[in-house]
Amino acid sequence: MALFLSDNVTGACPEVMDAVVAANSGAVLSYGDDAISSSLQVRLAEVFETEVKVFLTVTGTASNALALSALTPPYGKIYCHELAHINTDECAAPELFTGGAKLVPIRGENGKISAHSLAASISGHGNVHNAQPAAVSITQSTEAGTVYQLDEIAAITETAREHGLKVHMDGARFTNGLVALDASPAQMTWQAGVDVLSFGGTKNGCLAAEAIVFFDPGLAQDFAYLHKRSGQLLSKMRFIAAQLQAYLHDGVWLRNARQANAMAARLSAGLAALPGIELAYPTQSNEVFVHLPATVLDGLQAEGIAVNGDELDCSAERFVAAWNTSTADVDRLLAAIARYCANTA
Repeated sequence: MALFLSDNVTGACPEVMDAVVAANSGAVLSYGDDAISSSLQVRLAEVFETEVKVFLTVTGTASNALALSALTPPYGKIYCHELAHINTDECAAPELFTGGAKLVPIRGENGKISAHSLAASISGHGNVHNAQPAAVSITQSTEAGTVYQLDEIAAITETAREHGLKVHMDGARFTNGLVALDASPAQMTWQAGVDVLSFGGTKNGCLAAEAIVFFDPGLAQDFAYLHKRSGQLLSKMRFIAAQLQAYLHDGVWLRNARQANAMAARLSAGLAALPGIELAYPTQSNEVFVHLPATVLDGLQAEGIAVNGDELDCSAERFVAAWNTSTADVDRLLAAIARYCANTA
């Protein structure tokens, strides 16, 4: 059973699938010149309460790498947490898309960098022998399942501005972080100083739908060429736009994320109450990291319950709740873990 392996293992939510089927009718203009794609630009401007320039992609890796390519020259540095997806799981795509920019990983507690650690890491301005500081990328919610508070984001972006850096936010689980903070999309992005957002839908109920959102349209002046060159300008773009339109309609995206977060909180509380179980990170969104005894892992494996082991930097196991995870799903997993905890005791 792979239910808790990732929020990528689930299907798309019904609203999104219905929208894809509805878009599969008639002939419309291609490459994003259709009415659905155009209306999505307007909808995202409403969601973020400001003018935006939006480019759609089908993977988070492409979204991140392309966004960073707009902020960073080939000789630039991109500062990020050492556990950031761009540093650990994207097969050097940011380096490829930027033409050779250098990722500079920063250590930080609970999957987050701080303004102080960022400032201490920035070096090389004006030295022809060094790659030049260009951008910082933060992940919301983080790879550790934690969430940057609004003041933490603002402090990081202020430090970035002081050093002439642009700020990118990897929002593969953007909505999980948003509902955790009970903040508005504007508060968590451009009002806090973020320049470009990789807005993810795939992990939270979409089939395959991501968006690169520029809060300063000037940064996107030539981006259309990068978008096309990367192979992310789909001829039938209406099917990607339709997913995000349905996702954003009537609060579907917020409802999905609240469900995932609530189920992760239920799982986290249940695990913390079991003997011999230790949480690796605070559970603040939809990911739970926990240290499990070997006997428990062996027992789960024997039952066919798949577990992501040795995740991140702490040899912890990861369980991820999704938009359609139920209390029954969580309770079955907790019951199985409890049985093997009892056997261990």
